Amino acid sequence: MTRVRTGSPKGASGKGAASKGASKSGGGGKGRAPVARARTLGADKSFGSKSAGPRSAGPKSEAPKPKSFFAARPKKARPEDDAFDPVKAARLVRESAEKFHAAEAGEAPAPAPDMETGSVQILLVTEDEDGMRIDRWFKRRIPTLSLSHLAKICRKGEVRLSGKRVDTSTRVVAGANVRVPPLSIEGVKAPAVKRPVASEADARAIRDMVLLDDRDLMVLNKPFGLAVQGGSGTRVHLDGMLQSLANERGDRPVLVHRLDRDTSGVLLIAKTRKMAADLGEIFRSRSAKKIYWAMVEGVPRPAQGRISLYLAKGEAMGDNRPSREKGRHGMEARRDIEKMRVAKHGDDDAQHSLTYYAVVDKLSPRLSWLSMKPLTGRTHQLRAHAEAIGCPIVGDPKYGHGVEDSYRRADPNRNLPDGVENKLHLLARRLILPHPKGGVLDVTAPLPPHMKKSWDMFGFDASQHDPIMDAPEE
Repeated sequence: MTRVRTGSPKGASGKGAASKGASKSGGGGKGRAPVARARTLGADKSFGSKSAGPRSAGPKSEAPKPKSFFAARPKKARPEDDAFDPVKAARLVRESAEKFHAAEAGEAPAPAPDMETGSVQILLVTEDEDGMRIDRWFKRRIPTLSLSHLAKICRKGEVRLSGKRVDTSTRVVAGANVRVPPLSIEGVKAPAVKRPVASEADARAIRDMVLLDDRDLMVLNKPFGLAVQGGSGTRVHLDGMLQSLANERGDRPVLVHRLDRDTSGVLLIAKTRKMAADLGEIFRSRSAKKIYWAMVEGVPRPAQGRISLYLAKGEAMGDNRPSREKGRHGMEARRDIEKMRVAKHGDDDAQHSLTYYAVVDKLSPRLSWLSMKPLTGRTHQLRAHAEAIGCPIVGDPKYGHGVEDSYRRADPNRNLPDGVENKLHLLARRLILPHPKGGVLDVTAPLPPHMKKSWDMFGFDASQHDPIMDAPEE
């Protein structure tokens, strides 16, 4: 210690940097920089040696190197790395590809690894899994692997996507390979998840709705009153019924868009996640043409027009929806705050909406048959637009209950004729869009029973020319 202090050059402080470093190193002092300096001095033979004479020409005898906090620590050997075999990895990739093609051909896929594995596996990402988060990918391939254990092996770098480190939010790419380390039973078992039981009655009901069915998608004729997705107080919905069509791995058809509970007609379903993503992009790019039919109160003027409004959600829509009260008074109290409202540009939550409409036939001045083409897809858009032009859709429980509507219904010359069912007269009549696999998809839904009854009552001909087909596309 004395030699190091005496032989060290003075620093700017005048106390000797080497002295400071040596004392801190020997006494386990604070601060890392002085420790690193002491290590550097110790490597020089001229400091702290017993003899200052010339070096011997004989065989070198290496002096023991001083231990340092920064000395490289020996890495623990990983048996899985030692066991990795490139030939075996290539074989696993080929087998994974063969399983994928077998599944595409309709054969039952091999079960995913859900028990302990003794060696590294290289699994191929299939086309259907493209864009999926890696935590969801593992949940699909290895259902018993807990999320906490997956996060742990991702942090340690044991999971790799085409050789690169990942975290649980990384998205996989079709054709890439995922390195799966050996998984032991400890930490792998996840809590049991109660999965919905597939119902043969649901599967039969969905088959009865099919308008078109191919390898990639199907088009359903959604009936009046069936919810598309679950919500508060909704137990039966189409999204839940699709579970009855799941395959052995749990993959099931996916909703592409939605319709209101009381709207009937064309609803598009994708059979794979990849197809759902492709169809969703078509809808977002406004390449899909949607035609709706409605019977409305009164006759709009002009007979053909364009409705352009900003719409915003009511204060009790979405997450703010209150619990349902019993009785008619409760329904009326909720009605105005559970509907879309006309807003101004710049208002909070205001979104632009655009619809073209055309009168196909009418029973003036009581009612008319409208064909409508929305170019945007806002919540309740057609129902709010029909109310905004003074011609609410027949049977709408939320829209068309203002003072002017009450005056019209009290007028014997303008009210609705007897015999019209009090159900929403709105039909998703036709859907035209480019098929992702080539060609054009063009599907038409028939009138639901309550609308067909009204059409027959007033002599409307559903086969006549629809003038909305000539409306602009923008």
